[in-house]
Amino acid sequence: MAEKRDYYEVLGVPKDADASTIKKAYRKLAIMYHPDKNPGNKEAEEKFKEAAEAYDILSNDEKRQKYDRFGQAGLNGGSGGFGGGGMNMDDIFSQFGDIFGSFGGGFGGFGGGGHSARSRRVNRGQNLRVKVKLTLNDIATGVEKKIKVKRYVSCTHCNGTGAKNGKSYSKCTTCHGTGQVTRLQNTILGQMQTTSTCPTCGGDGKIINEKCSYCKGEGIELNDDVITLNIPAGVADGMQLSMSGKGNAARRGGINGDLIILIEEIENEDLIRDGNDLLYNVFVSYPDVVIGSSVEVPTLDGKVKVKVEAGTQPGKILRLRAKGIPDINGYGKGDLLVKINVWIPKNLNKEDKKIIENLKNKDFVKPGAGQSKSFFKKMRDRFSE
Repeated sequence: MAEKRDYYEVLGVPKDADASTIKKAYRKLAIMYHPDKNPGNKEAEEKFKEAAEAYDILSNDEKRQKYDRFGQAGLNGGSGGFGGGGMNMDDIFSQFGDIFGSFGGGFGGFGGGGHSARSRRVNRGQNLRVKVKLTLNDIATGVEKKIKVKRYVSCTHCNGTGAKNGKSYSKCTTCHGTGQVTRLQNTILGQMQTTSTCPTCGGDGKIINEKCSYCKGEGIELNDDVITLNIPAGVADGMQLSMSGKGNAARRGGINGDLIILIEEIENEDLIRDGNDLLYNVFVSYPDVVIGSSVEVPTLDGKVKVKVEAGTQPGKILRLRAKGIPDINGYGKGDLLVKINVWIPKNLNKEDKKIIENLKNKDFVKPGAGQSKSFFKKMRDRFSE
């Protein structure tokens, strides 16, 4: 699948463009590539959809913030089918019909009144929300999850029409299938035209002659559905992803709602996450930091040995490059930061105390002074018993 163009680039606006500029840019492209103006032109149709998708994201403050921060991955999670993509013509005319209607007479002049044919109300199903728990390993590599959800789907017995056998309906004679009625009123300023939802069909544009006995004319039924989620590497606790069209189906046809996925990160026993970096506290004995040693450190790829140089001071941070979490936008990986802590024993026997007293009286405790390694090795062995 080809990588999507930057939404700001699609609309031809700068990243700090205000809402008015974004709307104006979209209107210009919508007029240029509208399907009624470019009949049969697939390239124009794709550009029309691309512009609508860009406007859908950039005109919504919450979506725009996620896009600015995380890019496409924050909206759609890569290849899993999440996000604002896949808009069809019904989506566009349903969501942005007010913009189309404000172009000085609408698109009715393009191709013989195409806009009026699309004025019928389009139902939209409700969004669903699920919570997905992920381990640090899941987050580090990305993971495929299968979840079972109860959601409304299109009735299989009537194909979502709500009519018996999917055929027992007819075009509304009041609105002639448009779902809207137009009235002319005389006022002191002259005639004014008003448009409203058709009272006969409720905006559906059709009348059901005999209802489907399975869905009672609703066109939807509750079903258990298994959905595959492809979670990208690098997601964070509290992040929300969305799968377009995987929410509840709409009554008697229309646009499905979306599935909103809330990421919950399971706490790791050893590692602490800090952005894309991981933190680990390791405890070593006093002799180990004096004469040098090696310690075993857990990583997301298994345990590794890390060298502790002689004379390492408590609180020193050892950095293991690229042992952290991948950036969700693909900008490399974080590091694993290992903090050195010196373990001080609390309970000492007489022999232990004697060793410490000897240390106290030796010159090696002063900066620049030294002591034989064999002495410290004996002390380390004594402390590790």
